[in-house]
Amino acid sequence: IPIAISAALLVSLGFNPLKASMLALVANAASGAYGAIGIPVTTAAKVGGLDTAHLSAGMVPVLQIFVAFVPLLMVAIQDGMRGIREVGLVALMTGVIFSGGQAAILILLGSPELVDIIPPLLSLVALALVMQKWQPKHIYREPTAPSLEEAQAQQNVKHTGGEIVKAWSPFIFLSATILLWSTALKSVFATTGPLGAATLAFPIPGIHEAITTGAGKTVTAMFSWNTLGASGTAILVAALITILTSKISWGEAFEELGGTWNQLKMPILMICLVMSVANVMNYAGMTTSIALALAAAGPVFPLLSPIIGWIGVFVTGSVTNANVLFAGLQSTTAAQIAVDPTLLVAANTAGGVMGKIVSPQSIAIAAAAVNSAGEESKITSMSIKYSAILLGLVCVWSFALSLMMG
Repeated sequence: IPIAISAALLVSLGFNPLKASMLALVANAASGAYGAIGIPVTTAAKVGGLDTAHLSAGMVPVLQIFVAFVPLLMVAIQDGMRGIREVGLVALMTGVIFSGGQAAILILLGSPELVDIIPPLLSLVALALVMQKWQPKHIYREPTAPSLEEAQAQQNVKHTGGEIVKAWSPFIFLSATILLWSTALKSVFATTGPLGAATLAFPIPGIHEAITTGAGKTVTAMFSWNTLGASGTAILVAALITILTSKISWGEAFEELGGTWNQLKMPILMICLVMSVANVMNYAGMTTSIALALAAAGPVFPLLSPIIGWIGVFVTGSVTNANVLFAGLQSTTAAQIAVDPTLLVAANTAGGVMGKIVSPQSIAIAAAAVNSAGEESKITSMSIKYSAILLGLVCVWSFALSLMMG
């Protein structure tokens, strides 16, 4: 969804559709690991047998340095060295504030759900303040962009404060509910909290404590559904508040729900199937067997770890799915080669983020958003070099971190 919206907005500003798609795909690397309210990270923690807060903090040294440089990369793509000379420092400032905000939330709160809500606002406010006192010498314009006169005419259209707040209200409600669910209400919805009874949990028949590991321990397999505390419930509450406080009718709301279901039913099915494969691999010992084979690479494995995540996202189209498939493998391999499992699971996620730039699913979404279906190969050829460069940097950085942390 962020890729589609960003690409469509760039086209409306006059960008070439294919270039707009490429830019949206590359820019998504800044938040791909935490998209979908942190689900890629929370899923990786669960599959890899790690604490979510610990993995959230572990993502910081692996990924945040690259996040900080994404705005600078976007400037370089647009206007080369001239763009870097003229607005490089401002672009870097924006990236550092965005990345620093994410890092602070991950380390202090351990809540990946919030990293795509607060940091963008901080960076936007900082950029707006800088732009009040500073302007670049040159204004880069796409050949197909509106003229300066047309742009000026659009800027002359004024909106009242009430209109602006109303336009932003769905995002405000979403941010508020996610913030409440992740902080103040988190203990209320916990299994030991006042509303803990709302969490449905039962053992999986035929699997729970029916499988024995090589160490002689039985495997626990519990189905758990936190009906009130789930992030999806917070989103539902925000949607209901939006309906009640806007001119949207219930009929229109259910029509949007139906359209959303038609758009996402296949990805939902894909996620379910991938989760099934991952669980079968874990319970059958296949993940452990592959991990033992990969452990033969020894201390060099952290160099290859992000590539596994990249392949997982390229095949499945989702960082979440890649973590479902390979987070357990990364964690098990880490134990075999005496490396912190948090590092390898984070590296798997970071590699997956770079794979998102060229995953067929992302490319198809970007092409559809700019009415360029059938030209996916052109978008891929424009994007793949940035994906490959970023993946290489992540591999080298993950290997360096393994040496420093070892």
